[in-house]
Amino acid sequence: MIKASLQILLTIVLFLSSGFERLTAQEFNREVNFAKHSCLLGYGIKKSGHPEVFQGNRKKKSYFEGWYFKMVSADGSSILSVIPGIALSEDGSEKHAFIQVIDGKTATTEYFTFPIGEFAFSRSDFAIRIGSNFFSADKLVLDLHTDSTSIEGEIMMKDAVKLPSRRLLNAGIMGWYRFVPFMQCYHGVVSLSHHLEGVLVKDGVKHNFGDGRGYIEKDWGSSMPSAWIWMQSNNFGNQEVSFMLSVANIPWMGKSFTGFLGFCYFNGTIHRFATYTRARLEIRNQGLDTLQIVIRDRKLVYEIRAIRHNSGLLKAPVKGAMDRRIPESIDARLHLDIWDLRGNLIFSDSTSIAGLEIVGDQQLLMSKIGR
Repeated sequence: MIKASLQILLTIVLFLSSGFERLTAQEFNREVNFAKHSCLLGYGIKKSGHPEVFQGNRKKKSYFEGWYFKMVSADGSSILSVIPGIALSEDGSEKHAFIQVIDGKTATTEYFTFPIGEFAFSRSDFAIRIGSNFFSADKLVLDLHTDSTSIEGEIMMKDAVKLPSRRLLNAGIMGWYRFVPFMQCYHGVVSLSHHLEGVLVKDGVKHNFGDGRGYIEKDWGSSMPSAWIWMQSNNFGNQEVSFMLSVANIPWMGKSFTGFLGFCYFNGTIHRFATYTRARLEIRNQGLDTLQIVIRDRKLVYEIRAIRHNSGLLKAPVKGAMDRRIPESIDARLHLDIWDLRGNLIFSDSTSIAGLEIVGDQQLLMSKIGR
């Protein structure tokens, strides 16, 4: 009787243990330590077709890569953006992983650094680990502690809206520009919008993101553009709407050009607009903290009015080193009108929970683009 009971108990323990091992493997399939890995056979093809996965596996210097996780609670009382990534300086002497956090309500920012040996990535999927912190398209785990602050908890992401892949090599939001060599910065969108579940505790204060909404994008390269405008929100009155626009002046091969890209998701359809789609963009009015932009493509006209509110200072890369400081507001006000080509207003909505960056010499961006 006792022997039979022990056998049953042992079977239960083995079952639970094997289940835990499977879960761990599923969360981080085929982990690779950045500081120790050698040649990864076939990974070049993998990352070319999946902009969301880690792109810098062969980089040694003058490189950065970062993912932007925005999280908004159901009632809008908590707004946090978390940016994990790596930074490799121009001479290769400074190498570290980092996690930046910006609180959209208080405009305060935190920057946590880690030895580069604590950064790991999956060679199969989008998943990265920085110390005991974990990030993927489905899950975020924070375990951040210093003498002055702490952030810990787990957030699950589900029901993500993603850009469709139209070709074997997925160009993502950049279109064919994704494969132009020697650009300083590349951009990717991981999730246009998704639902959140879970709680983060920041300095003893609980941030409940149950039934909240999230967004994920990323950048990688050597430096951010010399000047840019970026805005994003998926927290309009209509909760099934998501919008992003990026306008940038980009140095390339000794010269520079200004281009833009973005999307609007509404009525269940993803609409892209970009320099490569032959859309046109015009900045009609601009003040220190205000923007009015009009975009025209072959089907629709978008009119955007944006007002920057509280801003926190984020670190940004210059030739891989995080030496630049940029202001970002994630409680900006954004109003969006969409018209068809007959002049009929088909969409109008606004939000006071929008990300907005206005960085660098804005005169470089003032001309009409795409004419």
